[in-house]
Amino acid sequence: MKKSLLALAALSAIAGVAQAQSSVTVYGILDVGYIGGNSRVSDSSKGSAGGYNNGVAKGTVSQFGQGAEQTNRLGFKGVEDLGGGTSAFFTAEFALAPQDQTLSGNTNGGLTNRQTFVGLKKAGIGQTAIGLQYTPVFNAAAATDVGQLNNMAGNVVYASSTAVTSGNANSNNVAFTNRTANTLSVKTDSFGGFTGSAIYTLNNKNTTETGYTTSATTGGNTNASGWGLGADFTYKKFYAAAAYQALKQLTVSTTDTSLWTNAQANGATTAGGAAVGTTTINGYASNVQDNQFYAAATYDFGILKAYAQYVNRKATSTISSNYYLKRQAEQIGVRSYITPTIEAWASAGLGRYTSYGANQPTANFNGWQLGSNYYLSKRTNLYAIYGQTMTSNAAAGSTTTSAALNNYAVGVRHTF
Repeated sequence: MKKSLLALAALSAIAGVAQAQSSVTVYGILDVGYIGGNSRVSDSSKGSAGGYNNGVAKGTVSQFGQGAEQTNRLGFKGVEDLGGGTSAFFTAEFALAPQDQTLSGNTNGGLTNRQTFVGLKKAGIGQTAIGLQYTPVFNAAAATDVGQLNNMAGNVVYASSTAVTSGNANSNNVAFTNRTANTLSVKTDSFGGFTGSAIYTLNNKNTTETGYTTSATTGGNTNASGWGLGADFTYKKFYAAAAYQALKQLTVSTTDTSLWTNAQANGATTAGGAAVGTTTINGYASNVQDNQFYAAATYDFGILKAYAQYVNRKATSTISSNYYLKRQAEQIGVRSYITPTIEAWASAGLGRYTSYGANQPTANFNGWQLGSNYYLSKRTNLYAIYGQTMTSNAAAGSTTTSAALNNYAVGVRHTF
């Protein structure tokens, strides 16, 4: 009997140590509702004779959709105590598509990978991780965006839209790159209110390519690489963050004519991303140096929180620096709890696209957004969001367009 009690005590102790050292958390977001919107794009290059509806393309969306306030996801986080203030951690997060009939969405061969990394942390110093991770610019924006990076039109910094496409008016990921694959990251602990971070992303392969004859420049490397730096500062109710990242995509392509690419935008190792106009650079438009900068500050006045944001992105041909497309945007906003259960926000901003060419042709744009949450509980809320973006009739890249987009949604979001 005494031996049995000792054995039971030993097993209990072992189990207790294991639980203290390792823990795994399952988390996620499910966001569904009604999404509507209208878009209008005028393209003067088509002309009244050859263009549809006198050169104007119109679109309307009305659907029970998903992800208006936040992208749906399922994730797993784990931490193991290694002793001496050192711990190991991991995150594996995947996109969910409740609107589609398959778990990962009809266009994907498997679960869409949002984040997957493993790292080590030392208390009082910082942490490092390797894998598919968010960029410093994305992390800074996530902490300082008045709309909390929702997927609706009107936010000129995040520049997203749900279910509505409208050429230059709004496109996903045009403001900055969200995540990079094959990435080493480091982040410091807070020292006097300051924290710092950095990433270095390597190309997945480096292969000399030959046989391209459509241009005087031939060959090239399959290469996607880059680096990024970030810093933030907290003092009482004031918070500021800034980040810079330089990403390079050298994959040679004779079919992709878009200068504006997202180097590893979705964790890919090949060229891709949202286009702003189309710009052919000797048939090698994927040879892009993509530099992105973000700065923002917030101040909590108690009754409301004020936001100010600035983003700057320039994609330049690595073959000739004379060929480029640049996007800048500034935005201000406020967010406040009107009652203990009703939260509201408002934002307004403006910006411009500037491209190569005579007199640096510019397309100006502006946008605004209103939104509100009604919290039924800590984890469940109803929401209503309306946003609008307008782009001027001016050249950016090789097309001349005038575009307008409004996007609205009502839905329910549950976090777990």
